[in-house]
Amino acid sequence: MPTTRDEGIVLRSYPLGEADRVVVVLSPRRGRLRTVARAIRKTTSRFGGRLEPFNHVELLLFPGRSLEVVTQVSTVEVFPRLRRDLDRVLAASVMVEAVDAVAQEQEPSQALFDLLLRGLTVLDRPEPPHPDLVAAFLLHLAGVVGLAPSLTACVACGAPASDRFSLTAGGVVCGRCRVEGAMRVRPGLTGYLDSLARSELDRLPVGPGGDDALGLTRRFIELHIDRRLSSPSVLSP
Repeated sequence: MPTTRDEGIVLRSYPLGEADRVVVVLSPRRGRLRTVARAIRKTTSRFGGRLEPFNHVELLLFPGRSLEVVTQVSTVEVFPRLRRDLDRVLAASVMVEAVDAVAQEQEPSQALFDLLLRGLTVLDRPEPPHPDLVAAFLLHLAGVVGLAPSLTACVACGAPASDRFSLTAGGVVCGRCRVEGAMRVRPGLTGYLDSLARSELDRLPVGPGGDDALGLTRRFIELHIDRRLSSPSVLSP
């Protein structure tokens, strides 16, 4: 059977048998793609470190019994600055875990791929990352998959709102609308989150973010994808 070429960003991998690994890749053409790298856990492996998480790679794949087998790997980008800083590694881990949670197999994901590539590229820049880059990434991710919260208008009546936020309803609620479980948020927070969602990841505004921004965004994402993200718990109390 013919081999196929694809590109992707390595999301994660896990052992298979004594020497192989399943490598999960986000492909712009085929979404989340599970592949097998044979003998990669041996010291003589020809793949070396090219299939490490976060790497942007080009792959040559051969059909296997259940998963495609990686026969050749070439590196496009490894993001070296990112890997030398623990905070950047933790931020990248949040990004790839969230993408892994929403990506679908055999479903084109160009927008998702582009978003993850932008996030990793920004983390790899010489200057320190924006303190709310992860929160901004999660908001952009919500928009890509159709889960974007309403951050300026009440989800119940459409009136301007900013002081209460309902995770289950999907955004802010005004004082007149009683939505069960709506919580008070710090003044200016939802407006700032809206500006993060509307800005490019490499040109984010400065505002009242911090733990509140990441905490609220994380809880919203986790609820609507029905999965707890383990990486953000390291970054946020």
